[in-house]
Order: sequence, then structure tokens, then C-alpha cells
Amino acid sequence: MHLSVVIPVYNSERTISPLVDRLQACLAEKTFEIVLVNDGSPDLSEAVCEELADTYTNVQFVSLRRNFGEFNAVLCGLNYSRGRFVAIIDDDFQNPPEAILTLLQTAETGDFDVVYSRYEQKQHHWFRNWGSRLVNTLTTYSLGKPRDLYLSSFKLIRREVVNEIIRYRGPYPYIDGLIFRVTRNVGSVVVPHNARSEGRSNYTVRKLVSLFLNVFIGYSLWPIRLFTVIGATLFGLGLLSGLVCVISWLLLDFAITSWAIVVWAILTGLGIQLLFLGVLGEYLGKLFMAHSGLPPYVVKLEKPQTKLMSSR
Repeated sequence: MHLSVVIPVYNSERTISPLVDRLQACLAEKTFEIVLVNDGSPDLSEAVCEELADTYTNVQFVSLRRNFGEFNAVLCGLNYSRGRFVAIIDDDFQNPPEAILTLLQTAETGDFDVVYSRYEQKQHHWFRNWGSRLVNTLTTYSLGKPRDLYLSSFKLIRREVVNEIIRYRGPYPYIDGLIFRVTRNVGSVVVPHNARSEGRSNYTVRKLVSLFLNVFIGYSLWPIRLFTVIGATLFGLGLLSGLVCVISWLLLDFAITSWAIVVWAILTGLGIQLLFLGVLGEYLGKLFMAHSGLPPYVVKLEKPQTKLMSSR
């Protein structure tokens, strides 16, 4: 098995079938499989995917019990994949299926563990572009990724890296974070980016905040170290300002009103306490959930492929 194509499916009853048909055509010279993971779609995506698995012998389909999120669905697909290389592509046709061959060629000729796609001009909504820039800036510091590397959802991963990624058993997978825990041997290549042919993006404010917190809290210790430095700095400034006030009062007869000191102390102290409690609460919450036995996904339906497609 040379190539696996993992597709997280959500509300894609109109696009997933044409996408699979185009993959069958453009990858016909490769020995490949397609892994469809329905992430609790409320439309008819599950029925369409099940029909595709019955039609094509190299398509396997997994349907999750409810909506767990894109990264959880991708992690599920990686667990079911078997190719030497695994491509991850969205179900909305914004990434042309033919570009998988470009990613594959770049990985093979450049000997990269992971190849990300990048775009000359993105066709996303401005809100999603803004959210992507925010998350990419955050990951530059939290994951140590190169500044010029765009962490797109359309990428190709070598099997050895996939085997390490699927060892993750927590409920909060972040695929790019898991990748950078394994390797820094990553490349990128320019591919086309199209406007959505159907529907609208599922990238909401809630999902952006959830992703931001997941990256911010779950995959690095630098946030708590940052707040530790801030706390130490504020404490030092408090000592210094108190010392200045005392010296000014003793030597310069400088009048300081007591109510101003009390208000400043209460607001500053309470703000710092709440800030630290919030950060510690996020860490403790993630730790609790990770050790509570919650799985990253729950399989509702599984249709394994019956026979591998041979290369022509």
C-alpha cells in the first residue's frame, strides 16, 4: 500500500462522492486506499459514504457516534490507514485532489517526513484567514515551527510519523502539535486553493476559541512559564514601588492617600489571582480529562475494504 487518503467528513453529502470519484481517477497509477471518517454529520453524509464503500473496493468507511471535531476524526482515519504515505484532505474541494501527487512527489524527492501545502491566495472567508494566522503565530512560539511554514490541513505524512501520532490516546488531539513532537523534517509546496463549491465553512468562533486554548494549553509549557515571569515581574515592581513610596514619604514628605493604595492592591492582587487560577484551571482541566478515560473518538459503524486496488 503506497498511499492512504484520509478524509474527515462533515455535512458533505453533495461533495464527498465527486471527491472520491476524482481521487479514483487522478490516483489510478498508484496503489492507494481512501479512508472516510464521518464526524457525526447531521445530513446524509453517512449514507453516501457507506454507498461509496460498497461501490469501491479500496474505500473504507468509519462513522463516529457523534461530532468529535476535525482533529479527532483525522486521528481516527490515521489509525485505520495503512499506506507508506498518508494524505489528509478536506471534503470541500478547496484543495484539488490532483495536488496530492504534488505533495507525494515533494515528500519522496525531498525525503521529508511531512509536507504541508501552502497557497498563493487563500479562498477562505476573512474570519477563517484571521483565525489561521492567529493559530499559526501561536504555534510558532509554542511548537517551535518555522515562521514561514503555514500549518494547513491539507498535508502528507510519512508512515513512521503516523505510527507515532496514533499512539496519542487523549481526547484533545492536535495533529500539527503531535507532528512537531515527532519530527522537524517538514517541507511545503505551493498548491492551488479553490473557493468552496458547496455550503459554508464550519469554522466558527467557538471552534476557533477551542483550538486556540487547545494549542495554548495542551501542547506547551510556555504559557504557564510566561505567567510565572509576569507574576515575578509584578511582584518585583510592587516591592520596588513600595520601597520608593516609603523613601519618598520619609525623605521628601510625599503624601500618599491610603484609599489609593488599598484599591491598587486589591485590584492588582485579585486580578493576578484570577489570572493564575484561570491558567491553572485550564491545565488541571486538561489533565483531568486526559486521565478520565475519555476516548478521542468512538466508532459507530465500520466497513473495512474488501480488496486492495492494484496499481495499473
